[in-house]
Amino acid sequence: MKQILVPLLIVLLSLLTGCNNKPEESPETADRWTVDFFDDFDTFNPDNWQDQRIWVNNEAQCYVPDGQYGTREVSDGTLKLKVINIGEKIPCDNMDKFGNQHPDTEYVAGRIASKNRQEFVKGKWTARLRLWSNGEPSQFPAWWILGARNNEPPVQEDNEDVCWPLTGSGEIDIFEHHGDHLDNEFTTGAIKSLGECDQGDWWSLRANFPADLNEYHEYSVEWEGSDLVYRLNGEEIYRNEGQGDNYPEPMFAILNYAKITDNPMEGEWVMEVDWVKHEYASD
Repeated sequence: MKQILVPLLIVLLSLLTGCNNKPEESPETADRWTVDFFDDFDTFNPDNWQDQRIWVNNEAQCYVPDGQYGTREVSDGTLKLKVINIGEKIPCDNMDKFGNQHPDTEYVAGRIASKNRQEFVKGKWTARLRLWSNGEPSQFPAWWILGARNNEPPVQEDNEDVCWPLTGSGEIDIFEHHGDHLDNEFTTGAIKSLGECDQGDWWSLRANFPADLNEYHEYSVEWEGSDLVYRLNGEEIYRNEGQGDNYPEPMFAILNYAKITDNPMEGEWVMEVDWVKHEYASD
């Protein structure tokens, strides 16, 4: 009987031990990336982010600074960026790139950028975030990166003189949700420069993908050779083949929540961000 029990015990112990072991990562996965920037939003760190106030895409909201009206809140370890209907129209000092001022509006919102704070060449950008809804008309939240020589506000350095989307001011959209057209889907991909100021192809390098938007997901883009690889929770979902070399410039990150059309909204919309990080390839 002992001769039978001992082998059985050995087998059971090995099975239990195996259940507790995590599968080994390949050297390529385990060793490729090194984190050089990480913000888990225990506080709002001005060394990492600044409010960005600009009028683009004919959006209906006014971006306000310093979390006015509750548009930017850091609490319980997450960042909340909001669009809020405050119930009455107020003056808005946001300007577009042509010097036009945003009209009075009842919609206020938060937008932050790591411009002149945290800027990196290539590598991998990731954010873990969720929306507080799965999509409503006019919602336009986004997580994206932009070339650091972009000449749109705030212009703070002498070399911020390149117009969108030329090299030095290129755009890559990691997560974008347009509530008028998408339900439980998001868009990811690059903006193709057409070689002139304000001339970008929004469609040929982008695609839509399903996701439960009110659940946390990790949305990322990484440079893999000459390709841009887009991942959802670590799994590749899309690739811009040969496009990575078109973005050689340092890039900064933007998180914003906009209202893109005139569809009515009440109350507030929230994008909640758990963390943001950048990594560089160590090979």
